[in-house]
Amino acid sequence: MLNDDDLKRKVLETLSAISVPGTGRNIVEAGLVGGLVVRRGEVGFALEVPAARARAFEPLRIAAENAVARLPGVVRASAVLTAERGATPPKVDGHAEVKRIIAVASGKGGVGKSTVATNLALALGRQGLRVGLLDADIYGPSTPRMLGLAGKPDTRDGKLLPKDAFGLKAMSIGLIVPDDQATIWRGPMATGALMQLVTEVAWGPLDALIVDMPPGTGDIQLTLSQRVPLFGAVIVSTPQDIALLDARKAVAMFEKVNVPILGLIENMSVFVCPHCATPSHIFGHGGARQMAAQLGAPFLGEIPLELAVRETSDSGAPIVASAPLSPSASAFEAAARALRARMDGAAPPSAPVLRMVD
Repeated sequence: MLNDDDLKRKVLETLSAISVPGTGRNIVEAGLVGGLVVRRGEVGFALEVPAARARAFEPLRIAAENAVARLPGVVRASAVLTAERGATPPKVDGHAEVKRIIAVASGKGGVGKSTVATNLALALGRQGLRVGLLDADIYGPSTPRMLGLAGKPDTRDGKLLPKDAFGLKAMSIGLIVPDDQATIWRGPMATGALMQLVTEVAWGPLDALIVDMPPGTGDIQLTLSQRVPLFGAVIVSTPQDIALLDARKAVAMFEKVNVPILGLIENMSVFVCPHCATPSHIFGHGGARQMAAQLGAPFLGEIPLELAVRETSDSGAPIVASAPLSPSASAFEAAARALRARMDGAAPPSAPVLRMVD
């Protein structure tokens, strides 16, 4: 079996045989190939093309990906299109059958944003809506694990078909590219991969598409906010002061790109000891509610810090689906009802203070 270096040379030789139409040069000579990564038979690369011509270059991307995939020793190949540096990418149209695209975001990692996004999507589905979940975290996709999904998605008419889990349609880069390959992509390649997930998935009719945003306020987050017609954003934070500071940064980013803030959710709001039933506010309490009041934004709810939330997420059966009567699932349901009111243009009900014990 070829080692990584030898296989990389074979990949470049193969790509050198693919011509750029109308130029007389191949894609390697033309400088289109970037971000080439070869690791244990997994191959990933980008074709760096002008943003305005991305659609025209799609057949070339498919041809390059297929040619590399046929090489002996290649386990999987993945090619993405990126916009060349300095280009101003156009805004992409939303899928005609998706009524609302809603970002779930945080200013930092570690606040349970993906857990909230997944359970919020499931709770909206339990309330009768047709819901999809797009895992936009290119570097750390978690949706496949949380929903118990595996295997590469099928395609139809050149579009990826989302996976189904608990009545939810879901798509993640983790279903397409192994995690260790995705984590070493540079910014333009990661952004290109994300935009392909946005534009090349056949979601079908949806009342809401929940987008689990990457943590932070970097290039990927900004690109998605600028190029996708977001209906609004939900900000997730713990009550901890440092988390609230970063949550404010996320709010500021969305405000700069004119994306409405639909509300804030306080995660890990209270922990109740399973042995003595004593509530403990490990990260503080009420900070997100107070910040929402200061910003004039709705407060959608408090989610407890409960062991079952972590266990069900790790097992691929989130708590809203597997234990819908649990305190945490009830809290997610309440937050979903408040969010749905915002989606319908109504004032959300006041989020109750979470009390898990009398």
